[in-house]
Amino acid sequence: MAGGTSEPGRSVLDRALAVLGSFSDERPEQALGEIVAATGLAAATVHRLVGELVAWGALERPARGRYRIGMRLWQIGSLAPLARDLRDAALPFLQDLGAITGQVVHLVVLDGHRALFLERLPGHAEVPVRSRVGRRMPAHASGPGKVLLAFAPPAFVSEVVARGLPRMAAGTITDPRELALALGEVRRAGYCLSRDEMTDGAASVAAPVVGPSGEVVAGVSVVVPSSVENLQPLVPAVRLTAAAIGRALGAGIPLSARRT
Repeated sequence: MAGGTSEPGRSVLDRALAVLGSFSDERPEQALGEIVAATGLAAATVHRLVGELVAWGALERPARGRYRIGMRLWQIGSLAPLARDLRDAALPFLQDLGAITGQVVHLVVLDGHRALFLERLPGHAEVPVRSRVGRRMPAHASGPGKVLLAFAPPAFVSEVVARGLPRMAAGTITDPRELALALGEVRRAGYCLSRDEMTDGAASVAAPVVGPSGEVVAGVSVVVPSSVENLQPLVPAVRLTAAAIGRALGAGIPLSARRT
């Protein structure tokens, strides 16, 4: 990208990152004026940076005057070792879980203080879900998110609580004391049952994936309509899937050989 800056204290890289960072789940697509408002950069600076980011592939134009994150960033992000190794190890088992249950299957990790959906496999049943691959959602408002919080350090959970517990659906836990009790139950049981917490009309069963170091590195979940009263029959399949992924991560088998 072009060098030089007319804005003291901000390098070209810093300003480019500010442009990219202005996009979020709430603002997946923006006009130039919205990017200017979100970054505090001069309109001429944003116009130039956006043009260069589009040329490089970090941004793309879905419509005239509108911009969104481009595939080039997704391709680079997919090279991150943890995400790549975890997804490659998990995918065969997630596919088996989806085939057995016929339901939506998720693989979720923590990204900062939020839950990041690393993989989502569609199901046969009609069930409302907010998730999509690469989307970040409040960790306290989903089954796999609560699994990750349940086994996270207490100081981290306190930070999540301090940032607020927004209500996403009718069943979202928004009270810190209630959340603490729920996380304690997840630790005791080894799995999480969730109903109408992220999306009205959806329930889930989630279990933790334990990595080679003994730490919980991900959550696996199956999503069903919340009209399904008894979620317990799904628990063994979800827990077995999570355990199988953990064993695959700890086996030390090269990625190229895992599917052979």
